[in-house]
Amino acid sequence: MSAGEKSSAGAGRGKRPQLGVEELHQLKWLLGGGLTLLAVWTVLYMDVEAWTLMALTTVTTGAALIWPRWPARVPALVHTLAFPVIVAFFAGDLWLTAEVLPAMVRLGILLLLYRGISYRQRRDDLQVIVMGLFLIVVAGVLTVSLLFAVQILIYTGCALGFLLVITLTEAAEGGAKPVPHKAGELPAWAAHADWRKLFRRLREVADWRVVTLGAALFVGVVAVAALLFLAIPRFQLENSLFLDRYISKKARTGFSDSIKFGDVTEIQQDTSVALSVDVSDRGQIPAAPYWRMLVLDEYRNGTFRFSPGMRKAALGRERTDTALRGEARPRLGEAVFWTFYLESGVSRYLPLLGEFERLQFREPQNFQLAAELNVVALRDEPVSMTAYRVEGLDASGALRDPAFAKRWQERDAAALLRTALQVRVAVGEADRARLAGTVAEITAGSAAVSAEEFSRRAEDWLRKNHGYSLSPRVPDGEGDPLVRWLVSHEAGHCELFAGSLVLLARTAGFPARVVTGFRGGSWNAFSNNFTIRNSDAHAWAEVFDEATGAWRRVDALGAVGSALGNEAKGEAALASRLDRSWSARFDSLRVFWYRRIVNFDQRSQVETLRAVKTATQNTGVVFRQALERLHAGLKGWVAGPWDGARLVKVAATVAAVGGFAWWWWTQGRGWLRGRLQWRGGRPGDPVRATAGRWLGEIAECGHRIPETEAVVVELQRVRYGARETWAEPAAVFRRARQALRAARRAGRPAERQLGLKG
Repeated sequence: MSAGEKSSAGAGRGKRPQLGVEELHQLKWLLGGGLTLLAVWTVLYMDVEAWTLMALTTVTTGAALIWPRWPARVPALVHTLAFPVIVAFFAGDLWLTAEVLPAMVRLGILLLLYRGISYRQRRDDLQVIVMGLFLIVVAGVLTVSLLFAVQILIYTGCALGFLLVITLTEAAEGGAKPVPHKAGELPAWAAHADWRKLFRRLREVADWRVVTLGAALFVGVVAVAALLFLAIPRFQLENSLFLDRYISKKARTGFSDSIKFGDVTEIQQDTSVALSVDVSDRGQIPAAPYWRMLVLDEYRNGTFRFSPGMRKAALGRERTDTALRGEARPRLGEAVFWTFYLESGVSRYLPLLGEFERLQFREPQNFQLAAELNVVALRDEPVSMTAYRVEGLDASGALRDPAFAKRWQERDAAALLRTALQVRVAVGEADRARLAGTVAEITAGSAAVSAEEFSRRAEDWLRKNHGYSLSPRVPDGEGDPLVRWLVSHEAGHCELFAGSLVLLARTAGFPARVVTGFRGGSWNAFSNNFTIRNSDAHAWAEVFDEATGAWRRVDALGAVGSALGNEAKGEAALASRLDRSWSARFDSLRVFWYRRIVNFDQRSQVETLRAVKTATQNTGVVFRQALERLHAGLKGWVAGPWDGARLVKVAATVAAVGGFAWWWWTQGRGWLRGRLQWRGGRPGDPVRATAGRWLGEIAECGHRIPETEAVVVELQRVRYGARETWAEPAAVFRRARQALRAARRAGRPAERQLGLKG
């Protein structure tokens, strides 16, 4: 007897059909492959160089799921050399990269790749769960993505179902020790695999009540876990369980200690979110926000960089803390909080709008503060989203620098070169002459031009002589490439404009530097926060104004005629930045996840619990008010005048309700039970329905003889079993009719004897 016949025979003896051993193995194969795919797809959330392995595992595992016969064609030599090759790959990977965690992640993917293309025993199935759980845990520590939260819920449900199927398979095999498959041997379940038939069988054996109960239990467990998350006080594990020490990431945006022409432009091709910002007072939002990150003071041959001299002098000693004080002056009135959610892979330099009073991290961080530059640098680039809150942020665009102002007044050239910035222009004599001629053209030969006036004229000159383009062309020739572009009329990108402003200002005798970061952003109308994307990456210049003792922002690509401190703020600044697109809807989910889950501190915990309490109380009040209105309406209706028309309506309503109750009691319950209760056959199958009716008549007869016992097994096979296991239905029904007649005849003498005795 085949496995399908055994399954059908078992179904004939029980109340509900069950899966056979082969079908359980097929289901186990599907769930194991699904867990493998879910586990390797966590690479999408980790900055680990394992994309090739992920793609290879996805393709091979997917092929094995669709065609379970082809793993039998894998040569035996592959199985013999698999583990030695995997171990050698891991050792070489560890030796070449010297990164423990990425090497372990790639090792786990390789093991899952091998398990995905080989027939598994119980031990191998458990290894799939363990290795997948390792990748899930690592990705969970290194990411805070909302999509990952959904993925881990799916993985948990599939893993529980996988363990259940493993247990059922062992029980169906009677506890016998499984025989390992030889290389090239095709298991019987794989040879007979038919996924459509398996899914049809799953529908037949599934009990909607059990499925509903299991889903309700799973949802209940998730809900209880969420409530515990709300109730239990928060604590932070420093440095992400120390895993960030074993993984390194490369900034996607190019905001490192140096930039070449085109580095920032490459970022603008990426539209992914780089930064999300909450602000407690919209009135403080500037019309054109500049999210300042890094100062670059030294220029040589097309590259601006953060010079070693300024890094050594400006960046203070490294600290480990959760907060730091800034240089901004305290303000009167209610404090304004800016909460930043910096995505991973952007930079180790934190975006800021300007000077600040206090910066608070979500967890302890290793950082350095350059107070004069208003730059905060983390020790390492974050491997997951980094949240920090800033109080007293000055978004005016002017950065005070009393120490540099003093050195500049004293004209301490050595100190300026060593500690602040490269004041001189590091280009050749011919290029200096070109720059001097351009400066003379900008100033019209006047030597008494202030820094503010020069900056305005230089911006106008650049806008007049150059257009904007993401794909500029630098003219060929001798000399510095930036100077060649400056004296031409070619279009350029933001780095060329910012660098040209710096060279022109320094040639005119004004200290200047390049600043990189982001400009602008959109205001999410659904979550009410700023969303800054990598496409908002920007570079601009800062020129020192001796009259004010502050660095002024200068941007030839910015708004024309905008004066620092006089820009529109608040709702007027947001009117042109509102984003109501579908991408904004999805981004709002990300922000909600960051606000309430990732950045969940004690204050937001109390606020959430208070909101839950208020919602519960409001629900009770609304329900009580509805009952009171219903009682008052019913009382008024009863007290109203009872005329003939009203009596007719009441009588008709009572008759309708009574008729429905009578129908429900006599026929409705059976009709509903027939609709809801699944008995294995597909709805509308007349052959299975006929078998069901014959089974019902034989059960009502009450008298069982050997003929009826035999035909019941055949009827149950037709009613519940696979179609290929049926005998000829017409012959089965004919034998059922004959057996039922014989059972009724055999039962009549017993009935007469009982009547006589009575």
